[in-house]
Amino acid sequence: MERCGMTRNDARGMGAMLKAVVAAVKLVAAEEIMPRYLKVAHQRKSDGSLCTEADVAAQTALTKKLQAILHVPVLGEEMPAKEQHAIWQSGHDGLWCVDPIDGTSNFVRGLPYFAVSVALLREGKSVLGVVYDPVADEVFAAESGKGAFLNGEKLIGREPAGLLEQALANVDLKRLGTKLVGQLAANPPYGSQRNFGASTLDWCYTAAGRYDLYLHGGQKLWDYAAGTLILWESGGHACCIENDDFMQGDIWQRSVIAASNKKLFDEWKSWIRAQ
Repeated sequence: MERCGMTRNDARGMGAMLKAVVAAVKLVAAEEIMPRYLKVAHQRKSDGSLCTEADVAAQTALTKKLQAILHVPVLGEEMPAKEQHAIWQSGHDGLWCVDPIDGTSNFVRGLPYFAVSVALLREGKSVLGVVYDPVADEVFAAESGKGAFLNGEKLIGREPAGLLEQALANVDLKRLGTKLVGQLAANPPYGSQRNFGASTLDWCYTAAGRYDLYLHGGQKLWDYAAGTLILWESGGHACCIENDDFMQGDIWQRSVIAASNKKLFDEWKSWIRAQ
């Protein structure tokens, strides 16, 4: 069955470790990322994606600060794939997963839709997650079993669309099958569609009800590690296109079907798999 999180009414607020991670992320964004916004040069990595001095500096700073909070390995996007795989294999008892700037293309071009993402994983599952949008100064955070938060307050999403055809969907078309893309273009089941190029924020916006639906053809671990927990702890639902258990997908290329409530999730999933 799909993994979902239920908001705990008895959760009193963010725990000490979550607060410490939030503080670390905000400080790194203030010191290493925003001073370089619109000013930094960029280069392309071997996979064609962008990397900037800000990405590297932020990852280095986050590694130091996170290991001061809990000394376990740090797996970052700006690492060689071989190193990432080795850390994953050795981090069963605990590892930090970091995307220093998700949405680097937006960051470079001055589009204000990018974020810093940090997750703590144990036994391959996220137990703590933080996604920070430094332009909007919004911190989405969650801890397993303790609920999700927006700027320190319990995350309460807006009322979702009542019908699938009225829903606002975030759809990334790049890694979806040709037939599905054709149907989404010609006969979309939703009312309107967006995609702004930062997966970590997409998860959080779905959790907050800013998007009713979400679809992505393939994400890396650092794209979803924090966001899935925030969605689940807010009461949202997610699975892969191929199977109902999101946690069973390939960690390096995991597809996403998600929605802010169960009714829309079931209808959205059924429509996608019927194509």
